[in-house]
Amino acid sequence: MKVEIRTLRNDEAILLKVFLFEAIFIPEGVTPPPKDIVEKPELRVYTDDFGTRRGDNCLVAVIDDQIVGAVWTRIMDDYGHVDDDTPSFAISLYNNYRGQGIGTRLMEEMLSLLKTQGFKKASLAVQKENYAVRMYEKVGFHVIDENDEEYIMVCEL
Repeated sequence: MKVEIRTLRNDEAILLKVFLFEAIFIPEGVTPPPKDIVEKPELRVYTDDFGTRRGDNCLVAVIDDQIVGAVWTRIMDDYGHVDDDTPSFAISLYNNYRGQGIGTRLMEEMLSLLKTQGFKKASLAVQKENYAVRMYEKVGFHVIDENDEEYIMVCEL
């Protein structure tokens, strides 16, 4: 299976809401929220006017001309916000493409891009139960803070 990693095109920006929904961690046995949850103000910060601000970057994973995953960054006041100079990460893959190294490739390529853009670090928030915590650690993130449910993680670039 050949995976191409490329920049999201402007005409594909609507997919950010699809992948934002896919990024919501749903623990075993919990009913998923409705798809329109991505319209809530605290989630719209990830997608509204994407591509218009410093730190707005998006890479997608493409298999057989189909986008199967996305990673994007933005300097925003989200769950993973650490300061106004640090882009926060969002990443998501369709379920049947998880666990195959695609997310790791997306993360590594985005970290490399942010470094070339001159950013000093990147951040994210992840629920403690989420298996992706291990992937984030593998690509260089470490926990700098936590609450009952989530870790706030940073990767020094």
